[in-house]
Amino acid sequence: MLKFTAAALLALAALAACQSSPTSSQSTSAPAAAAPSPGALYNEPYRPQFHFSPPKNWMNDPNGLVYENGTYHLFFQQNPTANVAGNLHWGHATSPDLVHWQPQPTALAPDSLGLVFSGSAVLDSANTSGLGRPGQPAPLVALYTAHSTEKEKANRQDVESQCLAYSLDHGQTWTKYAHNPVLKNQGSRDFRDPKVSWHPAQKQWVMALSAHDHVEFYASKNLTSWVKLSDFGQTLGAHGGVWECPDLVAVPDSAGLPHWVLIVNMNPGGPNGGSATQYFVGKFDGKTFSTSQPGTRWLDYGPDNYAGVTWANLPKGSRPTYIGWMSNWEYGQQVPTSPWRSAMTVPRTLTLRPGPRASELLLTSRPVEGLVGRLAEDFVSLPNVQVQGRYDLARHLKHPTGRYTLHFNVPRAQTWAVELSNGKNERVLIGYDHTKKQYYFDRSQSGNVTFAPADKGFTRVAYAPRQARGNAQEIGLVIDAASVELFADGGRTCLTGIFFPSQPFTGLALQAKGLQLPVVEVMGMKSIWEK
Repeated sequence: MLKFTAAALLALAALAACQSSPTSSQSTSAPAAAAPSPGALYNEPYRPQFHFSPPKNWMNDPNGLVYENGTYHLFFQQNPTANVAGNLHWGHATSPDLVHWQPQPTALAPDSLGLVFSGSAVLDSANTSGLGRPGQPAPLVALYTAHSTEKEKANRQDVESQCLAYSLDHGQTWTKYAHNPVLKNQGSRDFRDPKVSWHPAQKQWVMALSAHDHVEFYASKNLTSWVKLSDFGQTLGAHGGVWECPDLVAVPDSAGLPHWVLIVNMNPGGPNGGSATQYFVGKFDGKTFSTSQPGTRWLDYGPDNYAGVTWANLPKGSRPTYIGWMSNWEYGQQVPTSPWRSAMTVPRTLTLRPGPRASELLLTSRPVEGLVGRLAEDFVSLPNVQVQGRYDLARHLKHPTGRYTLHFNVPRAQTWAVELSNGKNERVLIGYDHTKKQYYFDRSQSGNVTFAPADKGFTRVAYAPRQARGNAQEIGLVIDAASVELFADGGRTCLTGIFFPSQPFTGLALQAKGLQLPVVEVMGMKSIWEK
């Protein structure tokens, strides 16, 4: 969880850290000037200060997450010409540590096959594709969905197909494969978001692909020719909307034993309205995925975490690491930010932990290691905190900024809330209702709540069940200028939400009746952007 002691902070701070090519098309990195200096832009109202957001214009799904040559690559759905969805390219950012981000020039642009929708990237270290060249780095290979607006206007079914691009310079420039698409449409109007990984036992690449109401699996020896393996999910899980952005990933349990997890995003039909992310724990035999855990499980119950997937090719010993789009399709194109729209969640490590029922495994998440240590400032550890009504935490900080991480343990579960507030009587509540046995996120009085129609649910209180055994609660919160992420009970319950106050939420307080906490740890968080 988010626990940070003085010793842990010191430790965290110390972490700062051959064949010829087949015929190919010309380089297709989008024409773009060098990425703008973050310092010139990252001071606007609501601008996240330690979550990634693009300098300008629209962003949604994370794409092509891959680690290579000491760099974490984050590609994403980008409209480089407007602040709403459309004209979709692949934007690009890089990081040495999953904390500090550097915007890069746009990576992939639309072509005659269509817009560049979501997908994934892998390091083809053995050059199975034959796209590598002697004396150059092993190819980074991106698989993405081409979405034809012409076919869409003609009301055809074969709107979407899967295409390939590759980079021979560590992801700086990209060339589209001359024989795209590498996987033609198989009859589904929604046929998108390929997530590719290498499976050593079968010595082949496996692709998980969304197909409207289920996931289809495909295999390839060379990333350019694909054969279908199986289907999953037509009668399982939640089906309130279209299935999107799948991810098949091996996740360790608390003992270190790996299990297969299939992450499936869906829009709409989430537990608190709009878009959300479900998952299945099961087995994958190289051809078929199956699950022994019936029902629906949500990776994050909050309204603002969608389209999340994991990084490929992580350093040896790393746990699966995930990031999501921190918004919701119900109102994402109306949020009152400019000149950009949308941010990502903090990167999160994934682990399977026991659930409340015997033999049940829950997919838990926690902020990536190093987030707190690298951005630490204004650390306060408060022993023996007693809350009788309201306890002001912000008064213990030298410079309340509205950017905090917060950690405390509740020895015996009871009703409590954390309040974010400002001098305009605006507030957000994140808490636990012991009567309902549910965590909640209430932004109904958070400031600007009228930018979207009332039926889109922005002011609706979001609830999430407590999913832990025993009475003790471990609580972690990550709070930025316009967002909060709750990690409760070892990450078994997560709630992510955004908000837009008329002035920063510098107020931070606990609310409860007779709550006694052994220790409360609060930390102000530095900005990652140059000022």
